[in-house]
Amino acid sequence: MVVIRENEEDTYAGIEHRQTTEVTQCLKLITRPGCERIARYAFTWARANGRRKVTCMTKDNIMKLTDGLFRQVAEEVAQDYPDLAYEHLIVDIGAARLADTPEDFDVVLVPNLYGDILSDVVAQLAGSVGLAGSANIGVECAMFEAIHGSAPAIAGRNVANPTGLLNAAAMMLRHVGQPGVAIRVENALLRTIEDGIHTQDIYTEGQSGRLVGTQEFADAVIERLGLVPAVLSAARAAGEPVPAVTTPTGTPRRPHKELVGVDVFVDWDAPRRDANELSARLRALVADDLRLTMITNRGVKVWPERHAATFCTDHWRCRFVGGTGNPVTPAAVANALLRLAYAGIDVVKTENLYTFDGRPGYSLGQGE
Repeated sequence: MVVIRENEEDTYAGIEHRQTTEVTQCLKLITRPGCERIARYAFTWARANGRRKVTCMTKDNIMKLTDGLFRQVAEEVAQDYPDLAYEHLIVDIGAARLADTPEDFDVVLVPNLYGDILSDVVAQLAGSVGLAGSANIGVECAMFEAIHGSAPAIAGRNVANPTGLLNAAAMMLRHVGQPGVAIRVENALLRTIEDGIHTQDIYTEGQSGRLVGTQEFADAVIERLGLVPAVLSAARAAGEPVPAVTTPTGTPRRPHKELVGVDVFVDWDAPRRDANELSARLRALVADDLRLTMITNRGVKVWPERHAATFCTDHWRCRFVGGTGNPVTPAAVANALLRLAYAGIDVVKTENLYTFDGRPGYSLGQGE
């Protein structure tokens, strides 16, 4: 199984803020060019390496815009590869099926965060997170490493399994056009594992032959250069290395973008945390061009008609949209924010609400 993940976007953009005493946020950024690059790479790699199926996993039933875009682009790209089977799974059930029947999967295409998690799960299914190598394929360069990165807790103790690094090195050899050397290393590695020479992470009493450290394992691999495994499938030549896919150079059609409102995030810690009280104050301050239509707390609608059992923090999203027949202008949004500021309302963030070709570019509140 091969996990192909996007490696620059998603929550790994590292954009986080503490907005109130109780609430922090992390921005999840998904772009169409980023989705297209990784999706096209996954399908191109699968075809070049004789694979049969690409499985895309997202959580687009909840994150309809971000994960929804990733899924949409994957399905668009899949149309260009009719020789490959394609399926989409929600990532939670997909992970469960992957853990139960990994043989049903071939190439798994995922956004950054899910890929980080699932690649370790896949390696552990094979026996240890220390077994798998990884490649970061860029347009100008590539970098290869064990999927788990460094392991400082066991550094210098001669207990780490070097298989992940060896597999990464073999991937690098294939990438630079030396598949024959890669196959020799891979077969020696497989023969070492097959002969029961195991580091502590894969050693099993009664099944393994000999418990060894990092150096001893490496020596055993060297001793078996030129040999092939007797039971495990021997390494074989793969397709040509697949370079990173560049983004399209043409100018895409830009949809009609229209400002229709603004979400105002407020730090408000009144004793009762009553959304009705907050809404009354906001409606008295902002009128005319904008009208308050909803307040949520942690994404759940609490005005109008808050459920009594809803737990609230000091972080409130207050949605203002244009009044009947009145187009929303940037000046109207700025004027509303000024009124709130002069009244002492602590606005910690705003998000303009846009439609694109008439379709909302924002999510509804839970319960809206």
